[in-house]
Amino acid sequence: MLNLEAFEFAQKLTLEELAYLKAHAKRVSIPKESILFYQDDICKDILLLGRGEIELYMYAENDKKIPLYALRAGEQCVINTSSTISQTPAIGTAQSLSDIEGWLISEEVVKHLMHSSPSYLNFVFSLFTIKLDALATLIQDIKFKKLDSRILEWLTSHQASRIQTTHEEIAVALGTSRVVISRVLKDLERQGFIKLHRKEIELL
Repeated sequence: MLNLEAFEFAQKLTLEELAYLKAHAKRVSIPKESILFYQDDICKDILLLGRGEIELYMYAENDKKIPLYALRAGEQCVINTSSTISQTPAIGTAQSLSDIEGWLISEEVVKHLMHSSPSYLNFVFSLFTIKLDALATLIQDIKFKKLDSRILEWLTSHQASRIQTTHEEIAVALGTSRVVISRVLKDLERQGFIKLHRKEIELL
């Protein structure tokens, strides 16, 4: 697990700022598949993720789950940060994909660090830039890219010739229905791109 000192922004804090952060950060351990906050919640604290992975997603009007981005060790969630600082409803839901550990810091602490530390302010803005790019790519993929191309890109991103997954998992990852995914996968198999096995897909 990452220590607080190992976070990119913490390495550039003054000794006084780092001491302030340590004094006000609360260490937490949260089990796998826990909901950290729901869409439309107003967050009270911000999580600095030290270990594990978190998925951010939102629900459309038809209750379709749309993945937004993943949060990994060393990062801070921009949805969580935005909701906490502005005290406005979160635009998505956060769920732990594994057991996670990290530190909670309050709105007051975050605002103090943003005011006193250019390094921390730059860290927060860089996260917003990275995640906004990811969201822009997601929107572009959904709007313009054919589903068969999106499925193949998702499969090849695992960097393995055999991917253990289900049609339902792919549907959730790409924000569509299992029925549609199954139909497109059958088409890809007929075209010779993949071979379907039980709970596994082989890239040819």
